Amino acid sequence: MLGERDAFDLGVEVGRVRIIVFIVASLLVGSSVAASGSVGYVGLVVPHLARLSLGSDNRINIPAAALGGALFVIIADTVARTVIAPRELPVGAITALIGAPLFIYLLKKG
Repeated sequence: MLGERDAFDLGVEVGRVRIIVFIVASLLVGSSVAASGSVGYVGLVVPHLARLSLGSDNRINIPAAALGGALFVIIADTVARTVIAPRELPVGAITALIGAPLFIYLLKKG
């Protein structure tokens, strides 16, 4: 947290730690995506929408973003299962169809 130079001065092998952190982070992200699927727009869009609608108070915003993200995934899963029934679409495709335009709108607005 102090920076690479201070960490090196304190005896930390910065290069080795960096490689270990990258490998561990990659394994954690890979395993979470393998378990849940790629629904990345949930984490990008929902917190911004919660902040826009509820203000910047984190005591309200964090639980609202968590509940909003869960609701968003439930709705996307329901749409993915019913749009072309009896077959089903990937949930990541539905979240991307909804999330990408919203995210582009938020980027242009800000």
